[in-house]
Amino acid sequence: MLHMNVLERFKAYVYQNNLFQIDDRVLLAVSGGKDSMLMAKLFIDASIDIIIAHCNFSLRGEESDKDEALVATFAEQYAIPFFSKQFDTIGYAELHKISIQMAARDLRYDWFEKLRSEHACRCIAIAQHKNDHIETVLLNIVRGTGLAGLQGIQAKRGAIIRPLLFLDAKEITRLIVELDVPYRDDQSNFSTKYARNKIRLDVVPRLEEINPEFVKGLCQSVVHFSDAYTLLRQFVDPIREALFKNRVVKNEIVIRKEELQPHLKNIPLLYALFEPYHFQMNVLMDLVNSWSNENGRIFDSTTHRILVDRSALILRPIQSIQEEQNDITWIAEGDTEICWNDMRFQALYSETPTISFNRNVACIDREKIIFPLQIRSWQEGDVFYPIGMRGKKKISDYFIQQKINLFDKARVPILIDGSGEVIWIANYRLDNRFKITDNTKKVLTLVCE
Repeated sequence: MLHMNVLERFKAYVYQNNLFQIDDRVLLAVSGGKDSMLMAKLFIDASIDIIIAHCNFSLRGEESDKDEALVATFAEQYAIPFFSKQFDTIGYAELHKISIQMAARDLRYDWFEKLRSEHACRCIAIAQHKNDHIETVLLNIVRGTGLAGLQGIQAKRGAIIRPLLFLDAKEITRLIVELDVPYRDDQSNFSTKYARNKIRLDVVPRLEEINPEFVKGLCQSVVHFSDAYTLLRQFVDPIREALFKNRVVKNEIVIRKEELQPHLKNIPLLYALFEPYHFQMNVLMDLVNSWSNENGRIFDSTTHRILVDRSALILRPIQSIQEEQNDITWIAEGDTEICWNDMRFQALYSETPTISFNRNVACIDREKIIFPLQIRSWQEGDVFYPIGMRGKKKISDYFIQQKINLFDKARVPILIDGSGEVIWIANYRLDNRFKITDNTKKVLTLVCE
């Protein structure tokens, strides 16, 4: 009776939240634990077309292999297509300088999405339940993520669905026993070394001592939080849309100071405006307090950076900034088409000395350069000898004179000789040492298109 009731609740939850259509194929992420094994059983009993995917993160030795074997046997029992992948999670974490948890998350979701596409699945089902939902809310309260964080886990976000959010942990444990569903416990789930486990094992039981219906009560409160957040967005989103203007430059937003200034004293509104970009309140307060100070200051969130320019704030993802700064293109002798970031260069080789006065064209004495050349962003300490000027100059000082802001500096291509010397600041100025003279016999002409 319990099973039939839960199966109907499962179907109703899927329908009410429009998680997928009855004839869709769904990829199930199954670890071998109670939650995901029950999820698989419900999908099977509901006669939904599924495939099962299991990640072996190689973190628990033989125990990880036993998890994989359990899920494989279960899938074979019900003739469900089964896919597994073993990951070098520790190596990935070290390479990308992230935590083991973040590495596992990146690896599994990248692989799930690839499988989803290859096997024509509508969505990816993750077995998170009510307790995961309220643990996320409590974690977000501790971290100070604001009203958005109080919404907890969404039933559907993009291709990811969470069809067990209607069940709590106690119900799942009862169902696993009633249905005799096999599962394996991951012992790391019982260690309070991790913040989420500490909330699950220490905090929630204490709160349930005060209110045995704590999980149910907080879930009801989350619905109210979500409604309040929706109402807030209806007010804030039109203001943000009017103030935050996308530039032609990819991933860059410009906010004019004069338009934002009337809102500076309304700190709650300011926080709501910048909330999608993860800026903390103290950072925004620093921004307000330094409003009249010198330009060029930067303010960071975990994902974005604000540059205070003369008449505007410029907002960009930190990742895109790093990608631009790290992009290097090599030019071998004879190359004719070169790309760097979103820019293209054409290389022309000739024996006839010619001079162009166009800023996007560099006419270079080929006998003065050493291949391979490279194009990159400027680096601290870069100097050059500007043509038409005396002596050398730091490129950073030159950029200041040209009133080029910090973000735009990273987009200016710097042509570097094989010896490490600066040849050309593309679209600005050639280095005097590489210019054409009366003695020039071979010319390299670079055109920035």
